Amino acid sequence: MLEGLDPEQRAVATALHGPVCVLAGAGTGKTRAITHRIAYGVRAGILQPTTVLAVTFTNRAAGEMRGRLRQLGATGVQARTFHAAALRQLQYFWPKAVGGALPRIVDRKVQVVAEAAASCGIRLDRGELRDVTAEIEWAKVTQTVPADYAPATEKAGREAPRDPAEVARVYDMYEELKRDRGLIDFEDVLLLTVGILQDRPDIAREVRAQYQHFVVDEYQDVSPLQQRLLELWLGDRESICVVGDASQTIYSFTGATPDHLLDFRVRHPGATVVKLVRDYRSTPQVVRLANGLLTQATGRAADHRLELVSQRPSGPEPRWAEYPDEPSEAEGAARHIRELIDSGVPASEIAVLFRTNAQSETYEQALADAGVPYQLRGAERFFERQEVRRAVHQLRAAARFGGNDALLGDAEDLPGQVRAVLSGQGWSPAPPAGSGAAREKWESLAALVHLAEGFARARPQVTLAELVAELDERAAAQHAPTVQGVTLASLHSAKGLEWDAVFLVGVAEGMMPITYARTDEQIEEERRLLYVGVTRARERLHLSWALSRTPGGRPHRRPSRFLDGLRPGSGSAVAARSGPGASGGIEYGAAGTGGADGTRAAAARAERAAPRPTRRTVARCKVCGRTLTDAGEMKLMRCEDCPSEMDEGVYERLRSWREVQARRSGQPAFCVFTDKTLIAIAETVPEDPVELARIPGVGMRKLDRYGADVLAICAGQDRAEED
Repeated sequence: MLEGLDPEQRAVATALHGPVCVLAGAGTGKTRAITHRIAYGVRAGILQPTTVLAVTFTNRAAGEMRGRLRQLGATGVQARTFHAAALRQLQYFWPKAVGGALPRIVDRKVQVVAEAAASCGIRLDRGELRDVTAEIEWAKVTQTVPADYAPATEKAGREAPRDPAEVARVYDMYEELKRDRGLIDFEDVLLLTVGILQDRPDIAREVRAQYQHFVVDEYQDVSPLQQRLLELWLGDRESICVVGDASQTIYSFTGATPDHLLDFRVRHPGATVVKLVRDYRSTPQVVRLANGLLTQATGRAADHRLELVSQRPSGPEPRWAEYPDEPSEAEGAARHIRELIDSGVPASEIAVLFRTNAQSETYEQALADAGVPYQLRGAERFFERQEVRRAVHQLRAAARFGGNDALLGDAEDLPGQVRAVLSGQGWSPAPPAGSGAAREKWESLAALVHLAEGFARARPQVTLAELVAELDERAAAQHAPTVQGVTLASLHSAKGLEWDAVFLVGVAEGMMPITYARTDEQIEEERRLLYVGVTRARERLHLSWALSRTPGGRPHRRPSRFLDGLRPGSGSAVAARSGPGASGGIEYGAAGTGGADGTRAAAARAERAAPRPTRRTVARCKVCGRTLTDAGEMKLMRCEDCPSEMDEGVYERLRSWREVQARRSGQPAFCVFTDKTLIAIAETVPEDPVELARIPGVGMRKLDRYGADVLAICAGQDRAEED
């Protein structure tokens, strides 16, 4: 059980008595250490599996822990989130403590908050409604009642989305509506469990008799309410192991605080403390940058930072790039991602991480233009998606017939059977064009197909019934299969994940740190958020920023202060750009790509000659003159609702040709050219490569591949026939 553990991990695994505090840096194998600790304790007879409760913060993390414990033979150990563990206890003890059935958990909290605001005569727009809901959640996990909300926000230095008195009124009415309707929310699950354990010593004794040993992962993220629940579970015992890293505290807006981790030895003076600093995830180059970020940090968490030591072979230096505007930055990232995929890096091992979800759209468009598949992270959990539930139901129905179901057709192997069943649910060999709900549904079904293919490779004689059983087990563990696409995610939602290549984009002042981070504590949390982003990368790390938001905008932005002293040139003024219209950006720390002949040379000349807006001009509609800010409108160089001078015949021929190209390449049509790019081409009707290259969305790669066909179509020739 201890083989393969390094000395520090082994120290964690063998520290089975008394309070234990594990300070674990990013990529140091903390999950491995604590699961081996539990399994070793079970194997040694020191821990009884049914008396161990391991808690963490996400269903994914809890599912991963359960899976590892099963593999290690520690079946019977409970690994759950705080909410899941509390809900299970609440459901069991509610009839005894209160009587009757447990109130129903509210389905849509935002809707009840909206009704509460309306009852108070307060109008909230969609953004304010979401923010006020988050404020109510924060108040509850910090155990703040409505009457104390205003002073509590002032003390915490928290900026309320509305007047604190108004938020407090909505909060109070929200609680009243829930009481009147017999509803509770997820925060109530923790509050009510705490209340029962505090008020009923007999129930507290029963819980403590059941659970005698506790393991808490990501302990730096516990809220005061979760800490109170943990204390009630523990009682006067000290059989607890906590694991965390103060430098990865990034959820203070939800009430999380690293104080419980940093004060653990104060509350438990005899605690065993083990530090994990051997980084098995990232190369020395990535680790060096991560350590450098924290050397400039201030505050209490910085005083307890861990100096990581990479255990991996040397890798490439981080790449840095500066761009004139955000669309150029997105195009640059997409171009490099395309190169990585072409060189053999799986798309699923690449991520683009940004500070806010609003940044996603530009990168979705750029990746689509580059023909790169992608997935958005942060949506509904995989096995809870409607299309996944339906698909599993159909697979289960087919499995009952033992392979004789009509849905299966003539398919004999497992992947063929799964494809046959899912074809009736909307799966097809090629994804649908565009993005949105249809694309998301296809991605979900395709993930099930990929899972079946991998399952069949591992077990050639596997049956459909066995696959369904595996899916049920994964659903219970929230273990979703990997979708084959580049991940687009916010830095917050990337916590706990890792990729071979990570693109950290928008690393500029105003975004990192975010504009509304004003206090020293808020600024330092932004630094930790960037640190989390850097430590997601195993081998390749790209950091970039844009000087302005839109093409032609005033270049007033500068790289994030967190990069001072770390990026090339940050000790002095950054080198001037090579030209106002350059779209590739200035790159540091890596050699550029070269080589040009024929059409590619024409494309390069076209980009240099393209009359794009300079930094001192503004992108304006060519019809009405209005300033353009939307990326799609800037691609057309006109407002969406302004009249178009498009050649309908050229447009239809381009669409027909695009469908043929998509079928040939086995990729969605938008990966050839997006609709807006086709419209822009049909409006311009270019006559030569130079004119075609000037159209946004037609880069050198696509000009090289499709230029001759597009120009022929614009000249009146039909290129839509299939060979």
